[in-house]
Amino acid sequence: MATPPHLASQLAVNVLDAHSLLAAFGVLGVGVVLFAETGLLIGFFLPGDSLLFTAGLLCTGTSAGGVHLSLGPLLVTAAVGALAGSQCGFLIGRKAGGALLARSRSAKLREGAQRAEELLERYGYAKAIVLARFIPVVRTVLNPLAGALEVPARTFTFWQVASGLVWSLGLILAGYALGSSIPNVDKYLLPLIALIVVLSLLPLAAEVLRSRRAARETR
Repeated sequence: MATPPHLASQLAVNVLDAHSLLAAFGVLGVGVVLFAETGLLIGFFLPGDSLLFTAGLLCTGTSAGGVHLSLGPLLVTAAVGALAGSQCGFLIGRKAGGALLARSRSAKLREGAQRAEELLERYGYAKAIVLARFIPVVRTVLNPLAGALEVPARTFTFWQVASGLVWSLGLILAGYALGSSIPNVDKYLLPLIALIVVLSLLPLAAEVLRSRRAARETR
């Protein structure tokens, strides 16, 4: 029995490629991916930053790939996925403690947990929650870690909602603005995504350098 073309495209999707995800699942896929990346530890590898930016770009209708998304539903779905995912991760951490992180065999995930804990210790709850939202992997593990460390639910909710809206809506609107102002901008999509990934890693790199400098000064 032959597989329908639309089903075949979904089965062949590359979960690490933002354009592939959007072509297969559209707006709904954005919400699901953001929920998994921010709420479930297994989603730490998903391309949240590049997905949001690319989705905003595809709302302009200028892409040669034939994928077009509606801006209004995209903004709503992205916000719901990002905020609900973070809150779910927090609740999982509150219920399961640090057991899930402790059992993880992923070195990248454990490193992210260490960075998240350092952010909480260095900056306090509010600033750490905001900063973590913009750092890949760290935004995945900070939510359950905050729950395990018994960060007050009201404090966590307020700051994760504020930072989540800025992150999700901001990247979408940045992609939309760029796609609306530059003709055939999809030709430069891969360099732009690479730039987004590099920029998202800058806060983490800055923290690593700051920690190493502080360690040298205390010797």
